[in-house]
Amino acid sequence: MKVLIVGGGGREHALCWKIKQSILVKEIFCAPGNGGTALIAQNVPIKAEDVRGIVDFAKETKIDLVVIGPEAPLNLGLVDMLQKEGIMAFGPSKNSALLEGSKVFAKNIMRKYNIPTADFEVFDNPDLAKKYLLDKKAPIVVKADGLAAGKGVYVCKTTEEALNAIDDIMVKKIFGSAGDRLVIEECLEGEEASFLVFTDGKTVLPMDSSQDHKRVFDNDEGPNTGGMGAYSPAPVVTKEVFDKVMEKIIYPTIMGMEKEGCPFKGVLYAGLMIKDGEPYVLEFNTRFGDPEAQPLLMRIKNDIVPVLMGCIDGKLENEYLLWEQKHSVCVVIASGGYPGEYKKGYEIKGLDEIDNDEVYVFHAGTKLVDGKIYTDGGRVLGVTALGDTIKSAIDNAYDAVSKICFEGMHYRKDIGRRALARGDR
Repeated sequence: MKVLIVGGGGREHALCWKIKQSILVKEIFCAPGNGGTALIAQNVPIKAEDVRGIVDFAKETKIDLVVIGPEAPLNLGLVDMLQKEGIMAFGPSKNSALLEGSKVFAKNIMRKYNIPTADFEVFDNPDLAKKYLLDKKAPIVVKADGLAAGKGVYVCKTTEEALNAIDDIMVKKIFGSAGDRLVIEECLEGEEASFLVFTDGKTVLPMDSSQDHKRVFDNDEGPNTGGMGAYSPAPVVTKEVFDKVMEKIIYPTIMGMEKEGCPFKGVLYAGLMIKDGEPYVLEFNTRFGDPEAQPLLMRIKNDIVPVLMGCIDGKLENEYLLWEQKHSVCVVIASGGYPGEYKKGYEIKGLDEIDNDEVYVFHAGTKLVDGKIYTDGGRVLGVTALGDTIKSAIDNAYDAVSKICFEGMHYRKDIGRRALARGDR
């Protein structure tokens, strides 16, 4: 098979790495890829959002399977366009991708099918939104309806912050048309977790649990980012919580989407808040998380290409997942200034000094030039390690991080600490 992976982040490098292990795959392309994918696949200079260019390339190159990493091309209808050309594409249709592409659509699905989530209201007028807000107590959450590169959610500690968020989204239009509508919802408290499943629209194949670290600094301080690290499994997702997530959230969502006439195929990602053993949905994503993909894919032992194809052709019931009975931790190394402004083009040194078989460095914002790796984005690397315990996985990851150097680099020092605090050594 010839496989094309769409995207250029750490998630896509991890997918390249895992799919390359398949005996079914002879050739891998990545569009646009990064410095890491260039070492194991053939990068193609086509942006992920250039859906017409991707379809044309897939046709010309006779690609057998396209795996789509980011949310933007899914919401632009890339899966639909590829399928129209007779090319297998892994991911949800444009209509199904609205679970991530529209906060309003997702919240209405949750309300209609009794899926536990925060209480909410939807507004398309900033004055009405502000009037509603004045009757509510902070903290409160304000969300732009559409895709906003992970920056459209405001967790507001005060009413003033929430009023400013409404101005940002609906008056200043800093997210463009993504802010034509917004959601105001209660602020849920507890511990967050990520729950991902493969599905063909009927059958569900759950992955193991994971937990992301969104804030840029230790102790969950500072602004939100695309994710500064993750680990799997997440001990907050006990067997009892796992069963509740499947029964109360995953199955009702999959069945609800089918009833709505847009069956969901691909990876469904439920961002959860766990409080007193009860799961609530914070948001849905319609693809692998980044960086959750890195520790999860490190732990899957079997070939995932049949799983991907089972999601596409409706035969997922015949597939399975084998999990490495180890812990996995991913520490993201970012450019100085991220998630704000940052400079690119610094040489990354020390990658060749990492010789631990249980460590793999997934590239995100990098480029390969004349045999050297340079920074080329905000989140630069995802240093991912296995270990028999969460502590050994953490130690392996940070030992590898200590060998890497580039100007201005920064990373969190506490990835996995919540798991340690639960007594999982």
